[in-house]
Amino acid sequence: MQTATPALEVEPTALPDARGHFGPYGGMYVPETLMTPLFELTEAYHAARRDPAFEAELQEYLREFAGRPTNLYFAERLTEHCGGAQIYFKREDLLHTGAHKINNAIGQALLARRMGKQRIIAETGAGQHGIATAAICAKLGLECVIYMGEEDMRRQSLNVFRMRLCGAEVRGVSAGQKTLKEAVNEAMRDWVTNVRHTHYIIGSALGSHPFPMMVRDFHRVIGEEARRQMLEKTGSLPNEVAACVGGGSNAIGLFFAFLQDPEVTLTGVEAGGRKIARGQHAARFSGGRLGVLQGAKTWILQDDDGQIEATHSVSAGLDYAAVGPEHAYYRDCGRIGFGHATDAEALQAFQDLCSIEGIVPALETAHGIAYTMQRAREMDSNQIFLANLSGRGDKDVQEAARVLNQPL
Repeated sequence: MQTATPALEVEPTALPDARGHFGPYGGMYVPETLMTPLFELTEAYHAARRDPAFEAELQEYLREFAGRPTNLYFAERLTEHCGGAQIYFKREDLLHTGAHKINNAIGQALLARRMGKQRIIAETGAGQHGIATAAICAKLGLECVIYMGEEDMRRQSLNVFRMRLCGAEVRGVSAGQKTLKEAVNEAMRDWVTNVRHTHYIIGSALGSHPFPMMVRDFHRVIGEEARRQMLEKTGSLPNEVAACVGGGSNAIGLFFAFLQDPEVTLTGVEAGGRKIARGQHAARFSGGRLGVLQGAKTWILQDDDGQIEATHSVSAGLDYAAVGPEHAYYRDCGRIGFGHATDAEALQAFQDLCSIEGIVPALETAHGIAYTMQRAREMDSNQIFLANLSGRGDKDVQEAARVLNQPL
C-alpha cells in the first residue's frame, strides 16, 4: 500500500499538548490517585531533557552500554531475491539485549534514578522490553519486577530466564488471555499501590501521558540515525519506510525523523494473525474502533458494548488490543499508512531472511519484513525501501519450530 503524504498542519515536536493529546487521541484516562504522580513525572521528564548532564549521561549509556549507533545495512541478496527496490535495514537487532527496547529502558531508568525511585516495574510481551529493563536495572542497582502473561512466558521462555539472570523478579499473570494486555493491567495495579517509591517503565508508545511522548522521544534516535546514514550512503532519502506496529515504539522512533519529508511514504505493519476476523488478529486499523484502554484514547479492538476483544498473533509483542495514540493521529492526517501481515506471511519472511541474508529476525519484526518484501517487488530498482529490523529472533526459534512443526 502507498499513502498520501499531505503537509502536516502541526509541527510534530509540538505534540502532544500539555494533557497528552495528539488531536483527539491520547490523554490521561487514569484513576485520580495517579494524576499527581503523572504530572510530577511529566515535570521531571521535561526538566531532565533540559539538563545537559542528563543528556550526556543518556548518550554515554546509549553508546557504551546499548551499542549505538546501529548499522544501516544494505540487504543485497534480499534485494536480488525480490527483484525491485533496494532494501535497507536499520539494525536495531544488534543492540545490547537484542532489540530497540533498550533505548527507552535506559532513558526511563536514568529518569527514575534522578527522581529517587529505587524500584522499577515493567510489563513485557515478547520479553524484549523485559530483558532491556532488567539489564539496565542490574547496571544501575535498581530493584526490578517484570509482569508477563503466562502464555507469553511459555512462548518466550528464553527471555524469561535472561530476565531472571539479570536479577529481575518475573511475575506471571494468569488472568484473561495471559498475554500483554493482562500484564499491563497487573503492572498498573502495582504502580497505583506503590507509586511513591516505584517507577513504571512502560515499554511501548501507549498508556497515559506522558508515556507515549517519553517512549517516542527516547526512540527518536532510531530515525535520526537512519535519516543521516541514508543520506551518507545513498545521497537521498528512502522512497518508503516501514516498521511493525504493536503499541508502536519502534515505528514511531523510526518514522518521526521522516514525518516532514512528504516524499517519503511511511507504513506501519500490524499483526494480521490467522485472518481478519474477530478474535483472530491484532490489527486495530482493520476491525477496531475508537475507545479508551489503559490510560489513553485510541483505536482498540472491542465489541459493540466496549468490551475488549480477544486478540491473536504468532508474535507475543504484537498481540495487543490497542495501538499508540500518536499512530492513530498520523493515520487520520494521512501521513502514516497501515497494513498487516498474517502469521503465515510473517513466518515465511522469518525463514526467508534467515536463509537469504543470514539474519534471524524477531517474529514481530518479521511482520514488517513480510510487507517489505511484498512492497519492494512492486517498486523500481532505482527506488529505496528502508525497514526497521527492530529485534533479533533468538527468543523465537523454539516457538517458530513448534508452529512450523519442525524439529529442534
